[in-house]
Amino acid sequence: MSTIRKKTGFKKTALGIIILATIILGRVAFSQAAAVSTLNWWPLPPYNTLWPLWSPVLSPPNALGIPTPIVSSLTKKTVLPVQPGLTWDPVNRTYPWLLYNTPSGMVYYDPLFGINLWPPSYLLSPLGTPLPLNLSTVKWSTLLPTSTTWLQANVPIANNTYYTTYPQFAPLLSAGSIAGLTLI
Repeated sequence: MSTIRKKTGFKKTALGIIILATIILGRVAFSQAAAVSTLNWWPLPPYNTLWPLWSPVLSPPNALGIPTPIVSSLTKKTVLPVQPGLTWDPVNRTYPWLLYNTPSGMVYYDPLFGINLWPPSYLLSPLGTPLPLNLSTVKWSTLLPTSTTWLQANVPIANNTYYTTYPQFAPLLSAGSIAGLTLI
């Protein structure tokens, strides 16, 4: 009888170890999949914008060589050291929005509709809070970095529109920044 209990106890322990190992390996695999899906972009709260990890200016490498956003969250008081920041429209993913800060809060430049307050109304809940948005809910795992050609064509136009709308900020940046030459 004692030998049977020992064998049963051993089987239960072995089964427990196998289950624990499976759980640990599953979590490691999931975290690696998450890292792959965030290779180019990183979600920033509370406005749920996607920050470009591939831009050395906006996400310099940390001590481990991993691109790290220069800000951990975007708020009305966040100062973006390099203007503009980039984020993606979850509805039309063919181009990014260019983010700017103003005393009244963040604004974005949309190549089709110009300067508007951030976030757009369809990214707000009925209570006026930003809707949850992250890489997994909108399947951004295959979203590539924005092309340099697109940035060179659109950042100067966005900057010009921004500084025309908010001329008090134009003296703060160099002509090269306004032309978009320092973004990427």
